[in-house]
Amino acid sequence: MRPAHLALAALVAAVWGVNFVVIEIGLDHFPPLLFSGLRFLAAALPAVFLVGRPTVAWKWILAVGLVLGVAKFGLLFTGMDLGAPAGLSSLVLQVQAVFTALFAFAALGERPGRLKLAGMGVALVGIGVAAADEGGAGSLTGFALVIAAAACWGVSNVLTRKASPPDALNFMVWVSTVPVLPLLGLSLLLEGPERDLAALRGLDWTGVGVIVYVAWITTVFGFGAWGRLLRRYPASSVAPFSLLVPVFGMSAAALVLGEDVSPARWCAAALLVGGVALTSFAPGRRATGAGNSVAAPEPVAVSSTGRPLGEERRTNPEERPV
Repeated sequence: MRPAHLALAALVAAVWGVNFVVIEIGLDHFPPLLFSGLRFLAAALPAVFLVGRPTVAWKWILAVGLVLGVAKFGLLFTGMDLGAPAGLSSLVLQVQAVFTALFAFAALGERPGRLKLAGMGVALVGIGVAAADEGGAGSLTGFALVIAAAACWGVSNVLTRKASPPDALNFMVWVSTVPVLPLLGLSLLLEGPERDLAALRGLDWTGVGVIVYVAWITTVFGFGAWGRLLRRYPASSVAPFSLLVPVFGMSAAALVLGEDVSPARWCAAALLVGGVALTSFAPGRRATGAGNSVAAPEPVAVSSTGRPLGEERRTNPEERPV
């Protein structure tokens, strides 16, 4: 990769890592479901009028929008609102690579090889270490919701692979239109109109700034830049930069929010990142009708803010983050 593109890949990872700190700040201004709904509203408008018509069937846009937008981000924002620290959330969310491999096996017949299974085991040990560390001082409920968010992300990764959108940015913008009304409706139902109205009436420049960051900087800029890199270079060159996301996330949380990073948490980070690397980049195997297996044609690699890193297309390498 050219030096400028190396710098761009690192910048995107930093943007996605810092995003968890911005979410934490935003949760001081908005209830979590309202915050998530506003994030997707800002990401969809006015971009939906600029990207053209959807390039995949609506069933895939609706499915990914509900699973990724409503379930994954609703659970993530709520988990963080209940006390899951920003830095830890940026780390734990990476277990989505394990869920993606499991769901790909169940839905796509991609049998994990030994290295992938080893990576899944190492990542799960890292989750156990993080849970033990969090259980001593933090919110296990919030921690569990972040893991549930990672599972939903894994489902959305498999759905995105099935959809195979030819234009990743177009797909993400249209996906962003789906969660807006469900999230706002759930916010009215579960968080209450009084709390929502109080948040909107108290909107200040900090609140506007966090919405702009999570919608435009994280989603539109981050997604667009990552998609450009993945169209230009193979996944094996670009995807490893996603492993920097929890590093930036934990570092930013420590610097900005004053979060303590214990030795156990650094150990969990090393185990999780190492396990995710093995799970994401080790070749899988696709089951055949005869009970044998063959190498899966596409590598699975996933990022950490709301987005799969991608798979190689059959006609042209367009690994896509979502």
